[in-house]
Amino acid sequence: MSAELVTLTIDGKEITAPKGVMLIQAAQDAGIFIPRFCWHERMKAVGMCRMCLVEIDGVRGLPPACTTPVADGMVVHLQKDNVQKAQDGVLEFLLINHPLDCPVCDRGGECPLQDQTLAFGPGESRFVEEKRHFVKPIEISPNVLLDRERCIQCARCTRFADEIAGDPLITFVDRGDRMEVNTFPEDPFISYFSGNVVQICPVGALTAKPYRFRARPWDLQTSETTCQGCSVGCRGAVQSSSNRLVRLLGVDLDPVNQGWLCDKGRFGFEYVHAPERIREPLVRVDADMVEQSWPLALEAASEGIRKAIDLHGPGAVAVIGGAHGSNEDAYVWARFAKGVLRTDNVDAQLGDGLPPEVVNGLPEAAISDCDTAAAIVLLAPDLKEELPVLYLRVRRAATDLGVPLIDLSSREHGLTKHATATLRTIPGQQAAAAEKLLAGITSGKSSDPQVRAAIDAMSGRDGEIVVILGRPSMAESQDHTVAAAAALAASPRTRFLSALRRSNVRGALDLGLSPGTLPGRVTLEAGRAWFDEAWGGTPETAGLDTAGILQAAKAGKIHALVLLGADPLADFPDRKLAREGLDAISFVVAVDAFANESNRRADVFLPVTLWGEKSGSTTNIEGRIQRLGRRVAPEGTAMDDWRIAVELAFRFGVDLDLETVDEVTDEIARLAPAHRGVTSRLLVAARDGVVVPVAEHRDALVFTNAVTASEFGWDPIRPGTVEDESFVGAQLTNVVEASGTGAAGVIPSGGQPSGEVPSSEEIEAFTAVDDSAAPAVPLPELMVWDRSVTSAPAPPPDGYALRLVAGRKLYDAGRVTMSSPALANLAPSDVLLVNPADRDRIGVADGGNVRVISARGATVLAVRGDEHTPAGTAFMLFDQPGEGAADVIDINQSVMDLRLESLS
Repeated sequence: MSAELVTLTIDGKEITAPKGVMLIQAAQDAGIFIPRFCWHERMKAVGMCRMCLVEIDGVRGLPPACTTPVADGMVVHLQKDNVQKAQDGVLEFLLINHPLDCPVCDRGGECPLQDQTLAFGPGESRFVEEKRHFVKPIEISPNVLLDRERCIQCARCTRFADEIAGDPLITFVDRGDRMEVNTFPEDPFISYFSGNVVQICPVGALTAKPYRFRARPWDLQTSETTCQGCSVGCRGAVQSSSNRLVRLLGVDLDPVNQGWLCDKGRFGFEYVHAPERIREPLVRVDADMVEQSWPLALEAASEGIRKAIDLHGPGAVAVIGGAHGSNEDAYVWARFAKGVLRTDNVDAQLGDGLPPEVVNGLPEAAISDCDTAAAIVLLAPDLKEELPVLYLRVRRAATDLGVPLIDLSSREHGLTKHATATLRTIPGQQAAAAEKLLAGITSGKSSDPQVRAAIDAMSGRDGEIVVILGRPSMAESQDHTVAAAAALAASPRTRFLSALRRSNVRGALDLGLSPGTLPGRVTLEAGRAWFDEAWGGTPETAGLDTAGILQAAKAGKIHALVLLGADPLADFPDRKLAREGLDAISFVVAVDAFANESNRRADVFLPVTLWGEKSGSTTNIEGRIQRLGRRVAPEGTAMDDWRIAVELAFRFGVDLDLETVDEVTDEIARLAPAHRGVTSRLLVAARDGVVVPVAEHRDALVFTNAVTASEFGWDPIRPGTVEDESFVGAQLTNVVEASGTGAAGVIPSGGQPSGEVPSSEEIEAFTAVDDSAAPAVPLPELMVWDRSVTSAPAPPPDGYALRLVAGRKLYDAGRVTMSSPALANLAPSDVLLVNPADRDRIGVADGGNVRVISARGATVLAVRGDEHTPAGTAFMLFDQPGEGAADVIDINQSVMDLRLESLS
């Protein structure tokens, strides 16, 4: 989009817009609604529906606004008789075969066709003949149903599947009045993003099975929130009816998800109401878990922890987990563990992440930086499987925006086909590939053809190199990824975007749920004086991570463990160590909502609220803090995680003086250095959330529309955020009354919600904190990673072994998938993938069983040849039902080599 502005007039109103932008977009940005069905601001314009026809002085005919770029001096008319007649005709033609079944249609009450027929249509139809009929509905994906009679051939669904998702599995078939959207039997619409076509469909042709016939729009209550299906932090609107969550819709947050959601995020809310959820506190009496009151359960938990401390000291207590809750949960649990119990054996990651000093100490990139980067380097797991909406953003950058994509992964994945250069490495040797790549980019020459391709693609491109950094495989040490990151960080142009998977793992690391750190991205040593004064004390020495905790437990040194929403037996890479460590701990407290294999050992079970039941904030992979919306009351007597920590602290004689979630947020804003000034008031005002440290990102702040400028008051209700037509129905009555003609009028913006850049005075007002009780010592400095740490590359596997790559799928054995009916049947069965040449060498056919043997253990799996798996490597899924990668991984090994024995 050009930076040059042009001036045009629409129905007598003069507006400005960037040169080259389409007229329909320019009008919408100015608050003028031009009716449309096929146009969507996140997809290419096609001009199919002809609903947006307008009159332009000096232009012959009625051009469509969605394919007409604005020009300086353009004069546009939306309310002339010929424009209204054209709109009447388009709507009359659309209604010829469209069934008038609004009372039973899921779109009724929020249907753009319904709304625009009222506002812009003729009011009656001359068509009395029989309408066309199809068998309905037909299932085009596991969660999407198609009613072909309602389709108006706008092509939004087919364009989304092709342009945005890259899954062109839904298309038009037949012609004329028999044209329909459909799929082919051999290519069903199996896409991780299928739910988006339901939301963008302007009629009721596509419906979601989980929501179908569940509620009416006028019966729903809505809260804006942030999805916690992964760590991308997609913005959404969660809706409920009769105290049950029924739907999550994507909200267009330009810096993050741009309106899209993956299906796991969209449909995964069902687990909140799962019948197997534990809703009351439980305490072990003899061999059984017995339901107890909260006071008795909290007393039992505090007594067990106190006994361990009294007998063995604070180092005998550990906390594992905390990455699935809110920032407020993470902070209060960090304060309880480190400030009250004085233990630093705390870790929100389960041996499958990256060191907190790397995540928090590297120069950071934003998701939106991918759009303008000099290049994007993938040193991460398969983004399509682990961070699906980040995959969409990177795919768009590579395919639509021309950003070079450089792949350093160990095997092919969802983005490989879009890569400009691919430096394939075996696990354990990423650092060498990173050094070769950076040397080529720096010198401008290389003998490696792939590096030369990267150099050529980056030639003449300014901007930063964005490295998406995560754990490519659970079967190799994090040290190899860290060494590769250190090599790439040698360039001053390099910025990093963490690709950690758990929903609020970034917030948990930021706020002290990791060993050797304190809230606000400071180390234990740097922040000791500050937090000693603020909290009354901190741990004496740095503690253990999850691997260290489990090894210490196995050695008899950990006597009390709190599982904070964690399941080490499922999520820790080394299941044997996890089992031995958990079995050796004498007292376990589970702070969770569901029973799992790990917390079945618990002596006390304290049930917690889940997403949709709690308010607060969460932090995404780029350090952006956004609000969580509370839509329903929790079932049973479940309590927020942070409140449980407050209650336990009170039983240790410490009153944390925190009564509401906003008080917790404001204490974080006052005490945590990186979060300084991120007050509860600021989070309500900030339209796009707040990237921390806020002092470094003040220029990116956008506030929602002001309602009382003198008091810097802001309206938390954001009109027009769910989808570009979903709010139109609520506004059209006023439009019709205002215009008197049923023609377009002025309504709120439809896609990205409107906002305004705050002044310095407004920012100061919203970030102000009460320092009257602040510690009388200097604010600690933020941690910086010492990238001089290196790791020796792993040796290549011998000729008889295969190097293991262990990765995740979007649908796994996790609680969200397994307890959501819409997702439960989508988790794939575990299978060992090897290169066809390796399969033939072993002497087994596809589907045959092999014994998989490592230095840690053995398991039996079916094998399948896979051309995407390089020779000499094997791929196993992690955290799938039954035995799998965790049974053959040794956390102490740098890499894992496998030997296979055919059982056929």
